[in-house]
Amino acid sequence: MVEAKQTFPIVLAHGMARPDYFIDSVVRTLNLSLYDFGLLSDRFHYFRGIAGFLRKHGFRVYHSRVSFAAHVETRARDLKAEVLRILRETGEEKVHLIAHSMGGLDARYMIVREDMAHRVASLTTIGTPHFGTPIADYVISMGVDKLIEAFKFFISFEGISSVTTYHVQRFNETARHQEATNPVVYQTYASHQERERVFFLFQKSWDYIFEKEGANDGLVSRVSQRWVERLVGNDGRVKRIRQREFPFRADHLEQVGWWNLNKMLKVGWWNIFALGERIQHENRIKEVYLDIARGLFRLQQAGEREMAEANRDSSPAPGSSRRTSK
Repeated sequence: MVEAKQTFPIVLAHGMARPDYFIDSVVRTLNLSLYDFGLLSDRFHYFRGIAGFLRKHGFRVYHSRVSFAAHVETRARDLKAEVLRILRETGEEKVHLIAHSMGGLDARYMIVREDMAHRVASLTTIGTPHFGTPIADYVISMGVDKLIEAFKFFISFEGISSVTTYHVQRFNETARHQEATNPVVYQTYASHQERERVFFLFQKSWDYIFEKEGANDGLVSRVSQRWVERLVGNDGRVKRIRQREFPFRADHLEQVGWWNLNKMLKVGWWNIFALGERIQHENRIKEVYLDIARGLFRLQQAGEREMAEANRDSSPAPGSSRRTSK
């Protein structure tokens, strides 16, 4: 059923190392323009099936394409180009961003460092390491940064250093005033999962993060995902961050619609009961994103009403004239 909710375009900003990156690159190289809107692409996209589901409910939704695992500065510039392209195509003045994982840092960096606050109505982050993640600290401490440097001419993995606790907290300090005073609405979604239910490749990182920061989704702690309750500018202005909890437990991959692969390996992909459970899980995730999109619609409606009231209050009364100072 189409709801015909007319919000600004919604842009889904993906995290680092999206699994469909290479498939997408090949398709774009072959200029298969229908790929982005096809059923097949949507089902295997980073945001699994989510764009198509929201479009069926009347929302204009676009996937972003940014560098695979580059530094946040590069990815922020890529995201800016994507947003400006979408604005040109739609003729709109702003977008709503829904970002997962490092995509949330890309968006924050873009808004502040790439002067895009006037182009973004809201930023919703899911599973984003707003304080960085200690697993990135561990990787860098093991000397992997030297390996990253060696492979940079083939593919960049500098994004790992962008999510260290030191790097992100340094950005938080320098961006605080602008984020507190710009017109962008920020909200965060945080989730965590039990160790045995986390994707098996993330269980060791779950252990490390749990020891350092407590509950986590396998890659990012719940504390880091939540960010802060409020931002205070240098001039004393205060902006509230809308901190929300994911409505059910989910690991880092489940947050974007991918079913827990542990179960698939355990029962077998051919198991009819497992298939039904997977479909049920995917539908629950899609409903979370639909609730977010509906919330953005209500947010935009409220903002438009406030603007209309402000314009009405500033208009001269019938029969009166307005003087202007010279």
